[in-house]
Amino acid sequence: MWPATWPVSNRGTLQVKLTYGIIGCGMMGQEHLRNIALLPDTGVAAIYEPDAGMRALAAAAVPGAKMVDSIADLLDVAEVNCLLIASPNYLHLAQLEAIASMRPLPVLVEKPLFTAPEDAPRLAALRAAYPAPIWVAMEYRYMPPVARLIEEAEAATGGIKMLSIREHRFPFLEKVGDWNRFNRNTGGTLVEKCCHFFDLMRHILKSDPVRVMASGGQTVNHLDEVYGGERSDIWDNAYVIVDFASGARAMLELCMFAEGSRYQEEISAVGPTGKIECLVPGPGRFWPAHLGEPPVAQVIVSPRDPKGPRMVEIPVDPQLLEAGDHNGSTFYQHQRFQKAVLGTGHVEVALSDGWWAVAMGLAAQDSARSGRAVDISAEPYAPVAHGETPVRALAAAR
Repeated sequence: MWPATWPVSNRGTLQVKLTYGIIGCGMMGQEHLRNIALLPDTGVAAIYEPDAGMRALAAAAVPGAKMVDSIADLLDVAEVNCLLIASPNYLHLAQLEAIASMRPLPVLVEKPLFTAPEDAPRLAALRAAYPAPIWVAMEYRYMPPVARLIEEAEAATGGIKMLSIREHRFPFLEKVGDWNRFNRNTGGTLVEKCCHFFDLMRHILKSDPVRVMASGGQTVNHLDEVYGGERSDIWDNAYVIVDFASGARAMLELCMFAEGSRYQEEISAVGPTGKIECLVPGPGRFWPAHLGEPPVAQVIVSPRDPKGPRMVEIPVDPQLLEAGDHNGSTFYQHQRFQKAVLGTGHVEVALSDGWWAVAMGLAAQDSARSGRAVDISAEPYAPVAHGETPVRALAAAR
């Protein structure tokens, strides 16, 4: 239920227009703008984007939106009744705290929630006090082929025992100010890029991780890139193995110099009665025109008895493919966020989910650097208070 301070017109199940204030309109922010434009009863009233080039693109995309110079100015726009944060990773938590102190509206915040272990106590404090919904943008859950796999996994496998996620893709794209070339800004590749996959592992297996083992590093990409006299240190490949409390185990294989692949993501789940897998193509704008139409996503079910794989294609609305690089998932995520704000649905990706995804990435990077397995349940990466781990504090604040 909305708190008493929440405007009456935005409580319960009343069908009011959702009017966004946007914080950050770089590449991902503009994908959000294109998808918001496809939603009924939804608009953008104000945009805060400090970079002049990105600000001009955002103004052209949403000519009716007010371009403002700060978060405070954005929150002063009366029409704004929800927020999107799509700024660089290292700004997310401080911006959430600023919003909490001024006008705590419902927020859809891009991943990752934070970038360093010492940030976790601040996240726990925010969750305990924030009076409106906060949804963490884990788009991969909502890719149609991935959603189909999740829906059918239990029946197809008889209970998942092994889960494998492989992403073979292009290198990191150029971002404003080259902020994504440094671990200190992104949280590191296994946080920045792979928190999506760690979130999928928990979501699909319905269990929390207990142990993480990893090997990774910077092998091919960005080796000779220097910015402001500092060499890029962002990783481009890794293997990660995760043991879960349920007894299931999962593996991630990441390669960011494999853009020649037909499919970008391949996910397989296996249990005592069979296997289910999905194959997801990368962004259509990167598919070579001379090869014809881009591939269509597939879901394949392979029972043990009777043997015989069954494949079904999972086409995505071309308009949604055109609107972004995430197989339509950004649109479907906004649909669900809209329902959560209006009281006809619930927050499906909470702050605790966002914390777990980052904690798993930080543990994987620690494991890769140290050459040892990391026990998440016993090794608090970010103590909150009196020896508590962040997950305990977050659970207590729900």
